[in-house]
Amino acid sequence: MATKFKYEAKDISGKVVKGALTADSQADVVADLRRRNLTPVDVTKAGGLADLFGRGKGAGKRRGVAKRASAKKGELEVFTRQLATMLGAGIPMLEALEILADQAESPGFNFCLNKVVEDIRSGSDLSRALEPHKKVFSHIYVSMIRAGEVSGQIDTILTRLAEYLEASAHLRSEIKSAMTYPVISLVLVIGIASFLMIGIVPSFKPVFESLEVELPGLTVFIMDIAFFMKDYWYLIFGGLAAALFGLKIACKTPKGAYAKDTVLLRLPVFGILFKKVALSRFARTFSTLVKSGVPILGAMEIVSDTSGNLVISRIVDRAKDSVRNGDSLSEPFMKSTVFPPMVTKMMSIGERSGALDQLLEKIAEFYDQQVEAEVKGLTSMIEPIMIAIMGVIVGGIVLAVFLPIFKLQEKLSGG
Repeated sequence: MATKFKYEAKDISGKVVKGALTADSQADVVADLRRRNLTPVDVTKAGGLADLFGRGKGAGKRRGVAKRASAKKGELEVFTRQLATMLGAGIPMLEALEILADQAESPGFNFCLNKVVEDIRSGSDLSRALEPHKKVFSHIYVSMIRAGEVSGQIDTILTRLAEYLEASAHLRSEIKSAMTYPVISLVLVIGIASFLMIGIVPSFKPVFESLEVELPGLTVFIMDIAFFMKDYWYLIFGGLAAALFGLKIACKTPKGAYAKDTVLLRLPVFGILFKKVALSRFARTFSTLVKSGVPILGAMEIVSDTSGNLVISRIVDRAKDSVRNGDSLSEPFMKSTVFPPMVTKMMSIGERSGALDQLLEKIAEFYDQQVEAEVKGLTSMIEPIMIAIMGVIVGGIVLAVFLPIFKLQEKLSGG
């Protein structure tokens, strides 16, 4: 039986179009709108049922539970992928968001999505509804949604955005796995060495004095350090804490932050990894934005803000000024020492051929593989290095303790 439906949709320019259609089902209305190159936002039965998919279906559920919007790890990626799938299947935007808000696991994300649903129901665009929730939906997220609304390809843009978020999460996971082992090992080495030097070694002093032998140089050296640490441990650990706190404060200043990022890229062993991570992030973000239809200058501004490294950010800013003045995009990158010739040449080719987004995507995939290989190499290399360091420190302390005993044995056997 044919039923009258009210609809709200957007045309390819992003303009909101409202009207009514008579069809057998809501799905038929959605299909008809898509044939007209309209993106459905809301489709409801006419005759007082405008709230069929909203009020009373969890839109206000748990409102006030969370005072601010937030999302658990991985929640945004799943939401983006599900929203892209639902819109691609023809489900109207408002209904899809209500369903996903109702399914949100964390109260903070539920609160955020319900606010978005309220704004859209009031006539706001999705990008404008997402913009206030900066802690959940980043600048790049909102910009890509806005580009999707303008082009009328919001489901396609959401799919690209989901792929970008998933790739970024995988990259962060690789970095975390690369840094976890050395950090834990370093803490263990410092902890064990401190325990031995402060709690164990000083107790051997009466034993050494009773032996009546001349202590070896290594033993004297270790004993002096042990008693210094025992007497002034509060100064040592307090000074270390103060130095770390001061370094943290300094890194928050513009000059300090730039110096920190410069040092990170030049560190032995880890510098290569940090550089490849920065290049991968730059290429993937730039590629995703350009492919999604974000204007080149706007895309470069977002890339600069989200690069995660001020050295990269300043190079991108110089390239942005070059493009604004009508000059080449790739030239400022070629002049830098951070971007390898392979990257700058591919960008130059992409700029001339109009395939910049595709070549940037290839660069991102290449460096993702490089990061993964680098992480495996570092893990296999760091493990024996940390074991060797621990062996030298602990072994040196043990040797210093036992050397006087060996010397006493030599004295007794010689007597």
